Amino acid sequence: MRTISTTNARKNISRIVEAVKATGRPVAIGRRNKPEVIVTPYPQKYNPKVSDIVNFAATSGTFDFLWDEPDLYSDKDIKKWYGKRNSQKG
Repeated sequence: MRTISTTNARKNISRIVEAVKATGRPVAIGRRNKPEVIVTPYPQKYNPKVSDIVNFAATSGTFDFLWDEPDLYSDKDIKKWYGKRNSQKG
């Protein structure tokens, strides 16, 4: 990910936003070539039931590597385990 200086970002914020929007690739902004914040595309499918960071992680590809991992538990196992936890809370 490329890092843009805060000075450059102030001068070119409109172009930076348009580039991020068009490419879908985030851009870091920082000082002395050290990233401090990230401009990233807004999630197209925002879920208000979860936090902002979960929404961004879900749409950013952060966890895409997991598609190649074997499933350790079946859907049935997970439903059984969470069903027990939820019934204990009530």
